[in-house]
Amino acid sequence: MAARKKTSKGKAHAFGGDWTSTKLDILAKYLKAYTTALKDKPTADRPFKKAYIDAFAGTGYRTMADDDDSTAGANLTFPDLADAAPQELLDGSARLALKIDPQFDRYIFIERNKDRVQQLEQLKTEFSELAPRITVQKGEANKEIRKLCEKNWSSHRAVLFLDPYGMQVEWNTIAAIAKTKAIDLWLLFPLGIGVNRLVTRSGDIPEGWQRRLDMLLGTKDWREEFYKPDPQAGLFGDEERVVKASKETIGRYFNKRLESVFAGVAASPGVLRNSANCPLYLFCFAAANENGAPTALKIANSLLKEVR
Repeated sequence: MAARKKTSKGKAHAFGGDWTSTKLDILAKYLKAYTTALKDKPTADRPFKKAYIDAFAGTGYRTMADDDDSTAGANLTFPDLADAAPQELLDGSARLALKIDPQFDRYIFIERNKDRVQQLEQLKTEFSELAPRITVQKGEANKEIRKLCEKNWSSHRAVLFLDPYGMQVEWNTIAAIAKTKAIDLWLLFPLGIGVNRLVTRSGDIPEGWQRRLDMLLGTKDWREEFYKPDPQAGLFGDEERVVKASKETIGRYFNKRLESVFAGVAASPGVLRNSANCPLYLFCFAAANENGAPTALKIANSLLKEVR
């Protein structure tokens, strides 16, 4: 991805290194394939209206930053923020979507920070020919997405990119997306920087962390799935212990949760790792439309091979 220009401190979001480029490259390729596949694809009497929805849109830009996740332990809400020193300015997901050809009929960018909202509004000037199609919504992502999902989707289709800073996404939101039967979802699941850290080795998890996991996973069953009795404990009168689930087990569990509500789910999500090869996120894909799911999964699975 080519660098755009230099930027002053504070203008752009600072995200991770190579793994950030990887996820955006996969997203851009999928959007291109998606709009091409749906070009002039008819409903009963007219083509589908296609939308791109970015629920943590930031500023529309990103900067190359050190992908070390050392800040994650101190701040689960903003795990991959890094030094905001001047960096090479590169396209973020919002700008990438606006460059896709064939184009979307509508672009919806959701951001709760007022300064970032203002910078997203500037995209209407940069992409003036698309300005009438761009909507920037200031608000909390879960609330705004659920409002969008309540609309009539019979003649509409969309790709929704959920790239939270940490564990902000709620299961009720994911279920609402699936219920539309019209949206393809790309979601970063905070495996290494979030869930694995809240699931303590001892199983003694603060109530607040448990509630956060309940909201993310949409059930309390994870307690039984993530902790199993230690088969070696108790053999010689030792106190019974539990064994914490591996990252792989946690990832498979979440993917099965997606399969419980979506028409199609990529069986093997991408694994986004930092420079120390530690898994930070799972890059998950799910398709809500039963008819479109086979084609969507074929494209997504091909792209995700790059990060498996």
